[in-house]
Amino acid sequence: MVDCPDPRGNNEPALRTSDFYKTCTLPKRFDYPSWFYGYGIQRNPPEHPFYRTTSSDYGRYPPTIHTVPTSFYPTTQDFSQALAKAGNYRNYSLNTSLDTYPS
Repeated sequence: MVDCPDPRGNNEPALRTSDFYKTCTLPKRFDYPSWFYGYGIQRNPPEHPFYRTTSSDYGRYPPTIHTVPTSFYPTTQDFSQALAKAGNYRNYSLNTSLDTYPS
């Protein structure tokens, strides 16, 4: 356990993912999953049970050291940068369909 302040400034002992698992190029936010905030059980005031759905159960609990990924390989932005320079594809073919107008 390492003392490391979380984003809200609390200086509590935090469990790190790398203390339990072998990690590879892991960003700090994944190494300290206690920093994640904004999940269903962390809401104040809590959500009214009448408006809870079964699909909201999926994001109800924040990640733990056992559920975060142990490796991180970010992708490059080469495709997006090339597309920004060249622009989107434009279809110059002949339109042979009839125009439909609302009646």
